[in-house]
Amino acid sequence: MTLPDNFQFSQGSLQDYVDCPRRFELRYLQRIAWPALETEPALDNERYMQHGREFHKMIHQHLLGIPQEKLAKAATEEILLRWWKNYLANPPTDLPKSKHPEITLSAPLGEYRLLAKYDLIAIEPATRAVIVDWKTSRKRTRRAWLAERLQTRVYPYLLVRAGAQLNSDQPIRPEQAEMVYWFSNFPQDPEHFTYDAEQYETDEACLTTLITEISELALNQSDDQQNGPFPLTSDERRCQYCPYRSLCQRGIRAGAVDDIEDELSIDEDLELQFDFEQIAEVEYR
Repeated sequence: MTLPDNFQFSQGSLQDYVDCPRRFELRYLQRIAWPALETEPALDNERYMQHGREFHKMIHQHLLGIPQEKLAKAATEEILLRWWKNYLANPPTDLPKSKHPEITLSAPLGEYRLLAKYDLIAIEPATRAVIVDWKTSRKRTRRAWLAERLQTRVYPYLLVRAGAQLNSDQPIRPEQAEMVYWFSNFPQDPEHFTYDAEQYETDEACLTTLITEISELALNQSDDQQNGPFPLTSDERRCQYCPYRSLCQRGIRAGAVDDIEDELSIDEDLELQFDFEQIAEVEYR
């Protein structure tokens, strides 16, 4: 088994591999749709995630110029209305005026491509480039946890690598990039990550190593192997929130939603696994 020629890595797929190589294999190579619940109570969590998707859509529409009064009428649920009021009262501050919501960047890395869909990139040409990611997590996510996530590596790296077209065709220098996590339940307490050339080089080496490691494992995976070289995670706590836990004989019951460190991803990764020619967004040239 090998990775498809048109396979594109994202922060979500790389995070899956880092969390559990076997989950990466099942989700992205074998594409197994395993119906196990990710959290309990399931209905409440599904509704919460749907509200998160709706909130992202509302902000996107607002950034495109739709009046806030019109959008407020669509917030029929109390939680959505609260988030919306939080956003209007305490939006991310000091953002550059040139805003690009819901934009995809892509660049080659090794033999494959790396891509990311951003909630918002705000650019002040030749000066600053700020990434904003909207988080609807129930808890205020810890900085240390965010710092370890692949999203915090992939997003600024790819912006520097592939964001020149947003910057009047001028390269974005690492020290010009910044990433901001804004929390809908904690709007006055965003998390900021600055960037620099040393971190850029570290991230490039890390991401290249991960992609090479994954492609080599896939190459060594024969079609008749059920378990193959993609090992299960040694941290079985992660299995509580994995839909494949029963398939891997790692338990039956889902973990409690209140114990989640961060929101379960409003994950566009599976929909991002299309042919590269279909991307009508900004790419590395």
